[in-house]
Amino acid sequence: MEQNKFHIGLHVSDIERTVVFYQDLFGVEPVKVKTDYAKFELDNPGLVISFIQSPAENILPLFGHLGLRVNSTQHLRDKKQAIEKRLEIALEEDNTACCYAKQDKFWVNDPDGYAWEVYHFKEDVEQKEKKYSASPCC
Repeated sequence: MEQNKFHIGLHVSDIERTVVFYQDLFGVEPVKVKTDYAKFELDNPGLVISFIQSPAENILPLFGHLGLRVNSTQHLRDKKQAIEKRLEIALEEDNTACCYAKQDKFWVNDPDGYAWEVYHFKEDVEQKEKKYSASPCC
């Protein structure tokens, strides 16, 4: 029986740059690439994510962010080591209270500015920190 998967579709400005970025972030090849479209299918986490090359006005500047939650501090360190060899880490945060959760995390931005938080959830907290940083948290 096939596992259910979450699906996200994002509008992007340059499909080639986007494919390279997401190959580096996910560590896998896309399952489909066309001149204006690409799709990745991940098993862990269960995700189908597609990218549609579109005019700039279709790319939402106030989208928020996307995230990849890992299961341990060690997995987060391993993921960061692998990713920082190919991509620029935009921000790193340890023991931060974000979205009412204590987390360790780092951020990378795709070619269109979509922010990805790669994080390890530690525990729920009652308040989020009032921080003024480059983090797109909450």
